[in-house]
Amino acid sequence: MAQRYQILKPDWILTVDADFAVLRDAALVIADNRIDALLDAGEIAELDCFAGADIVELPGRVLLPGFVNSHTHASMSLFRGLADDLPLMEWLTEHIWPAEARWVGPEFTADGLRLAAAEMIRGGTTCLNDMFYFPDEVARTLQAVGMRGVVGLIVLDFPSAWAQDADEYLHKALAVHDEIRELPLIDSALAPHAPYTVSDEPLRKVAMYSNELDIPVHMHVHETAGEVAEAEQKTGRRPLERLDQLGLVNPSLIAVHMTELNPLEIERVAEAGVNVAHCPESNLKLASGICPLAALLAQDVNVCLGTDGAASNNDLDLLGEMRTASLLAKGASGDARACTARQAIEMATINGARALALGDRIGSIEAGKLADLVAIDLRAANTQPVYDPVAQVAYAAAASQVSDVWIDGVPQLREYELCHLDQAEIVARARAWANRIESAR
Repeated sequence: MAQRYQILKPDWILTVDADFAVLRDAALVIADNRIDALLDAGEIAELDCFAGADIVELPGRVLLPGFVNSHTHASMSLFRGLADDLPLMEWLTEHIWPAEARWVGPEFTADGLRLAAAEMIRGGTTCLNDMFYFPDEVARTLQAVGMRGVVGLIVLDFPSAWAQDADEYLHKALAVHDEIRELPLIDSALAPHAPYTVSDEPLRKVAMYSNELDIPVHMHVHETAGEVAEAEQKTGRRPLERLDQLGLVNPSLIAVHMTELNPLEIERVAEAGVNVAHCPESNLKLASGICPLAALLAQDVNVCLGTDGAASNNDLDLLGEMRTASLLAKGASGDARACTARQAIEMATINGARALALGDRIGSIEAGKLADLVAIDLRAANTQPVYDPVAQVAYAAAASQVSDVWIDGVPQLREYELCHLDQAEIVARARAWANRIESAR
């Protein structure tokens, strides 16, 4: 069968590869679902091999790799605004966990995920790293939507609608891993919720299965000062030390939040190759703390970006996270060079791909990689004039300026319109859930 070509012709291309080239007057060629070549735009008309290709003109746009949301609870978009202006543990124990116990099931999970997918695709996110109940439903829904995802195989000590104890969570985790492994857009990660919700023996098994299956471990770690202090009081150890002793501090770990780190812990994270998923806006909203981003980047830690869930953020906008992460790092460190525009974009793209063990497939624009791409229109007043498209993406562009998105070579957003999702239906189902939840309060 002949290859299907798409040729994208933006004003700028940001490769986000090792060179981080900013290309002008270049064209990107997609062959089926992969990036085939980067060529001078003027050469395209002279090459017979591209006769009949779909030419996509993108005037005023910058094209870059699709964003990777390295930590989210996508289905919790249905709890957006349910409980605001509260500290983490009050928000979690008095509002979110009770709501999950009452409402979460396969239908809730699928409807919430579709709502999140519509928002994320509109904002340029092409891949997400999820942590939620009913991961089998998450996987099937993501595949049907056409969105790339790493599905968290959640593990807890306490019961939920998904499982009753740690052994059942782990049993189901292995079953779901086997069930979804043939879905082309889906990978999996073991997802023990946090050190304070999972005991030692299940965590030892998580470490063992991660090594045997060669999949990441996705976990909230050092999210608040209170969490760390409580662990020290109960066990005499800080949570990261405990995880290290259990064999989990290694390159497979995606440690989420990490707001409370001392210099020795930063050194250990760097030495062990741990990935840190930074969620600046959720941490700020919950007053959970500030991740020492400048210090982590100075030690070459692979830091990626996540939104957390819409119930605590309250949006799923990685462009917003880029800007907040960079400005927060500068302000907290007193160094205007901390977290540059380039580093912010890398955190939202290639760093996220590497953390999810997908760096050989997505995260940069290189021949042979899968065509997960986003085009951002810089012609709006807030992104003019364009001296440097890198800075405009990191510091000025809004999610509403994302005009086009491709996932696995398939257009998912074209000229600001979703190609395969019915937004009106998705929003109607979200409103129906809100009515049910509100009427029961």
